Amino acid sequence: MGMKVKPLGDKILVKRDEAETRTESGIFLPESAKDKPKTGTVQAVGTGALNTDTGERVPLSLKKGDKVIFSSYAGTEVKIDKDTLLIMSEDEILAVIEG
Repeated sequence: MGMKVKPLGDKILVKRDEAETRTESGIFLPESAKDKPKTGTVQAVGTGALNTDTGERVPLSLKKGDKVIFSSYAGTEVKIDKDTLLIMSEDEILAVIEG
């Protein structure tokens, strides 16, 4: 990535995993038949949500490099250089994949 993007607040920048190009039995899938993966890798994280009572930032529990699962309609798709990334809130992340 040539351009640097820093998410704000509780926002997270995620690169969606590549869609499968063929089925387990070896049949190649056309572009229109591919499901968009609901997994990806965190590319950058914001500074955290703002606690309106104290004015302090609540740090995010995610970090760059985490593999995550998110819902189908999570985030906003943005094109940065040649990559298509998602900007989403931490609460749109359903789970972290460990191991």
